[in-house]
Amino acid sequence: MKSAYELAMERLNKTSPTTKLTDKQKKQLAELDSQYAAKIADREIFLKGELAKATANVDFEAVEQLERQLVSERKTLQAELEEKKDAVRKLGKGK
Repeated sequence: MKSAYELAMERLNKTSPTTKLTDKQKKQLAELDSQYAAKIADREIFLKGELAKATANVDFEAVEQLERQLVSERKTLQAELEEKKDAVRKLGKGK
């Protein structure tokens, strides 16, 4: 008798079968992860420095704005990363 997990996995594979990635695609995905991790870290370092300055100056409005900007930029970069990774994955499906 199959477990609920096994049944769910069978249904999932029927609706959207897994695709095998080539070594080239895996390398491209790893490069994208690395590039975007660096971009995100760069923006975080910069904005956290600005946050420290605003905190030292007791500028609460600037602190709030910088925190929102940090979250927004992180989401934007993550979304860009996922779009590029999807494009790499789709190239493999076309073959």
